Amino acid sequence: MDQKTFQRDDTPQLSTLMDQLTNFDGPPEQFLEELLRVQCKAASADAGAMLGVDGQGRPAVLVAYPGLKKDEEPPAWLRHAAGAATKVFAEGKTEIVPLRKTEDYYDESPYQHVVVIPIQHGGAPGRVRGAAAYMICTYEPELINQARERLELTMGLLLLHEMRMTLQVRRADTQRMRMAMEILAALNEHSRLKAAGIALCNTLAAKYSAERVSIGFLKGRYVKAVSLSHTEKFNRKMRLVQDIESTMEECLDQDVEIIFPTSPEATYVCRAAETLSQRHGPTSQVTLPLRHDDKPVGAICIERAPDRPFQFEEVEALRLTCDLCVARLYDLYQHDKWIGAKAADSTRKGLSFLVGAKHTWAKLVALLVIAAVLFLVFVDGEDRIDASFEIQAVQRRAVSVPFESRLTDVRVEPDDKVVKGKTILAVLDTAELQLQLAASRAERARYVKEADLALRDAKTVEVQIANAKLARVDAEIKLLEYRIAQGTIFAPIDGTVVAGDRKREIGKKVEIGEMLFEIAPLETLRAELSVPEHRITELIDESREAIKDNKGQLASVSHPGDYLGFEIERINPVAEVVEQSNVFKVRVKLLETRDWLRPGMKGVGKIDVGKRSYGYIWTRDMINWIRMKLWI
Repeated sequence: MDQKTFQRDDTPQLSTLMDQLTNFDGPPEQFLEELLRVQCKAASADAGAMLGVDGQGRPAVLVAYPGLKKDEEPPAWLRHAAGAATKVFAEGKTEIVPLRKTEDYYDESPYQHVVVIPIQHGGAPGRVRGAAAYMICTYEPELINQARERLELTMGLLLLHEMRMTLQVRRADTQRMRMAMEILAALNEHSRLKAAGIALCNTLAAKYSAERVSIGFLKGRYVKAVSLSHTEKFNRKMRLVQDIESTMEECLDQDVEIIFPTSPEATYVCRAAETLSQRHGPTSQVTLPLRHDDKPVGAICIERAPDRPFQFEEVEALRLTCDLCVARLYDLYQHDKWIGAKAADSTRKGLSFLVGAKHTWAKLVALLVIAAVLFLVFVDGEDRIDASFEIQAVQRRAVSVPFESRLTDVRVEPDDKVVKGKTILAVLDTAELQLQLAASRAERARYVKEADLALRDAKTVEVQIANAKLARVDAEIKLLEYRIAQGTIFAPIDGTVVAGDRKREIGKKVEIGEMLFEIAPLETLRAELSVPEHRITELIDESREAIKDNKGQLASVSHPGDYLGFEIERINPVAEVVEQSNVFKVRVKLLETRDWLRPGMKGVGKIDVGKRSYGYIWTRDMINWIRMKLWI
């Protein structure tokens, strides 16, 4: 009777195959095929297969050796292996299943055996993620045990391959992190935006062999380019700069990374990137958004030769670099851009609905219910959005201390009207400056006399020295006179003093830059409403681009019966959290004003959004809450 035995003369060839398998770099499916081929050769198995677990917990064939043809019925041994794999998944132990033919006698040893070996999850015992099945043809139990031992030993090659792949991924991650940290270090060496931006652009250009790297930040609705690699000065009117800004705006509008040339699976728009490549290239590009506090604030555009398109690994490294550098870069951008701090506005939301029903007798209740249903369905009412508001000044000017001194006089109080350049707000102590000015003038007279004496004696060098000292003293005198003139603080604009009660602080020492007063013209006021998130869509057109022509009325807390008309000017596109609720800030223009209106006043505003049935108006919030809870 024919019987297979393990061949010993092919050990060098098998070792070579295992060495090749250890250094295999192909796809996972090809590695499993090679592993099965080597295992079948090592254990003298006729066939093998890797089994996984499908979504229903049943064994599924991942790969087989020899391979199965498409739509081919799996062999009988593989069907038996799938049945035994269920037990292996549950117990985590190797299973040997003999295959008997119908003509075999039960007292005779079977010729074919299926060996099913569990594949542990990460080498951890008890956590089975799959199984490997092999068909071995032999009558000898000892040879079957030897084959099982060899198969179990060679199964470690799978774990070794996975560990090597994991190590390669970690090495790539470490390399990306190292490159990002080097770029961040180059950025942190500078304390001004211009120098830091050029350093970042040049470093990125060197690291990624780029022809041009650009950085831009959002300024309103448009992007302003702030840095270009290897370019210290540039004009924003240049066609190149305008095309780069358009590409960045295209990236920020979609809030996605734009890679050009694009892949067929790409879903983003890249018209501006294509235009940039055609006009100033050809180039391959990647534009990445810069996000700060989960909001896009700018973008980085990197261009290089068209024969070197950006790969997925490079884009991941650039994404990591942007995430690490954006905080420092945006902080420098904000520091250079802002002149003074803006006052923080606090708002309060108030919204209440009264819904109730009364029940008396059964018949009366039925009639009332019918009448209420008819009323709610067929009677329309004015649908309004309730929102808290705060009055704000369109223009608000802060008056600060020009130099360190003491307050000697304060001429105004809050609510006083002032005239630009005429009304004196406060007077600072300039006695010390006057003394310094007198000393400087005396010193100037002395230098004039020295210069005259030297000129009379024809001492050219001494004349030049005296003239230099005289020029220095003249500069000091001009500076002191300028500061003395600043000691009397005039109103910078026409308006009303809205902050700064300083009369009780006369004689107090004040520091340079300290805020003394705030002045705002009360003739031009506006209001800012806090509209709830679930109602904001009713104020925007279906195109999501234009604000509807909505109007409404405001009622201040101080004058609840006096209603002020308004119309919407602008809706903030980003929601804010106020009193643990999401709201959208809506700026409105007051159609009428009152003498008692002051910045900071609060109240409730109602925005008209059209006619709707009372049933819809009164049940909308409850229905939306139920739909959110039940996900319908």
